[in-house]
Amino acid sequence: MTNIQKINIKSIDEIREEMIDMVTSSKSDIFQISEQCRQDYEDMTTELVNMRQMMVRLIGEEKRLEQQVNQARLTLSELSVNFKAYSEAEVREAYEKAHQLQMDLSINWQFKKQLLEKRDDLERRLLGLNETMDRADQLISQISVVMNYLMSDLKWMGEELQNAKAKQDFGLKIIEAQEEERKRLSREIHDGPAQMLANVIVRSDLIDRVFRERGPDEALEEISSFKKMVRSALYEVRRIIYDLRPMALDDLGLVPTLRKYLQTIEDYHKQSQIEFINIGLDCRLPAKYEVALFRMIQESVQNGLKHANACEIKVRLEMTKSSINVLIKDNGVGFDIAQKKPESFGIIGMKERVDLLDGSMKIESKMGKGTSVVINVPLPQQLKDKNKSE
Repeated sequence: MTNIQKINIKSIDEIREEMIDMVTSSKSDIFQISEQCRQDYEDMTTELVNMRQMMVRLIGEEKRLEQQVNQARLTLSELSVNFKAYSEAEVREAYEKAHQLQMDLSINWQFKKQLLEKRDDLERRLLGLNETMDRADQLISQISVVMNYLMSDLKWMGEELQNAKAKQDFGLKIIEAQEEERKRLSREIHDGPAQMLANVIVRSDLIDRVFRERGPDEALEEISSFKKMVRSALYEVRRIIYDLRPMALDDLGLVPTLRKYLQTIEDYHKQSQIEFINIGLDCRLPAKYEVALFRMIQESVQNGLKHANACEIKVRLEMTKSSINVLIKDNGVGFDIAQKKPESFGIIGMKERVDLLDGSMKIESKMGKGTSVVINVPLPQQLKDKNKSE
């Protein structure tokens, strides 16, 4: 009996379930940490704004005290020259007043120094929190990838392990799937959150400069804009996490998931209108077909919104007895197809997916005339035979 035959498939499933529970718990813990960091970040930002306002008041008070100290020194100089012209009480009062003003100015300087140190400490802590939030979001994305493998790609492990040849290929298939998913994730993160977080760093430096050059009011406006940018970056990260595998695709199928997804995207991009048309047969497809078609439509819609600045997008899905036809058309800025330039990662990924399904894809676009993506995928033979019999 070989080692493969000795393996208890039920035990493998139990181990997989335990791993899923552990990964789910870890993901929840990391998410809680991330949310707490975000709350701390907002609280510290508010404290920093208040501190900067206090600093403005201290600087104003310092200037006033310096003027009074200088005036008191002039008075003392006059007293020393005409000492006999003033009474003892007047001389004492002048010296006490000068001493008190000097003490007040010294206290103001000390308080300002402490405030500056506390401000610098807050700014360092804000940078640290920002890095922690970034790392936490990346960990959540990575954990979601692991869960995707555990809950879907590894389901066929038992069957594969019963075949001696599959045992040799098993490790390579897992590594290949991981690398492909990592490449896709890196493309998503590079085009989305990474760029936005880079802008966040630039804007954070700008806030300090605006405060110094234009005052606290304009600095507060910059901080408000800064918060919106951080929230947008957070939305992009969460969108990527969701995009790893929409659960509705497994439960409801391609058409309901697409309808819900496009409606959600339209609600978020309030200036854009997305029309979804579904005609032809209404039946479930094999999982790999539904996932691939969903991803290709998703990529085309996102390209229209993010890169083409489209305000109208039409998605048309037609399922016949032998094939699936998809049209995604937008009224965006378009591009010159004849111009030789490196293809985007998104288009490369779409071509890879359509090739895996033995389908075809055609892109038509003109500058200022929008873009059309036409996808044709033949149905698997067993589904064709089923449709014919019906």
